Amino acid sequence: MDRARLACLVSIGYVWIAMIAFGGVLVETVLLYPNIFRDPPASLSESMGFFQVVGPGDVFRPLGMATVAAAVLAAITLWRRPRARWWILASLLVLALGEGLFSVLYLHPRNTIMFTEGLAVHSAEFLRQTAAEFVFGHYFRIAATALTAALAFTGMVRLLRTRPVA
Repeated sequence: MDRARLACLVSIGYVWIAMIAFGGVLVETVLLYPNIFRDPPASLSESMGFFQVVGPGDVFRPLGMATVAAAVLAAITLWRRPRARWWILASLLVLALGEGLFSVLYLHPRNTIMFTEGLAVHSAEFLRQTAAEFVFGHYFRIAATALTAALAFTGMVRLLRTRPVA
C-alpha cells in the first residue's frame, strides 16, 4: 500500500471515530442526561441503579483513547501533507485540551462527588449545585467534541482534494 492510500485510510478512520464520539456525546445528552439530572440527588441514585452493567464511563473512556490514538496516527501519517496536517493537529489539540484535560480537571471530580461520594458525604443542596455545574460544563464538552470532528473532517477533505482522481 502506498503512502497516499495509507494517509487517506487513516484520515477516514480518524474522522469516523471522531464522528462516532460526537454522536455518542449527543445521544448521551439527549437520552440519558434528562433522566440522570432530572431531580438530584434522587435521580443520581436512580441512575446508578440503572448503570449496573455498563455506564457512560465504560464506553467513553475507551472511545476517547481510540480517538486520541487515531488522531495521533493521522497526524503522523499526514505530517508531509501541510494542507491537511494543520487541520488534524488542530483537531488533536482541541481533543486533548477541550475534551481530555477539561474532562479530567472539571467533569471527573464532579462525577466523583455525584456518583461515588453522593449523599454519604455531601448535602442534597451541594449535589444539586454540583449536578448543575456538571451539566453546564458538559456543553463545553459537546462543543469540543463537535469542533474535534469538524476539524478532522476538514483535514480529510483537504487531503482528498490534493489527491488525483484515480
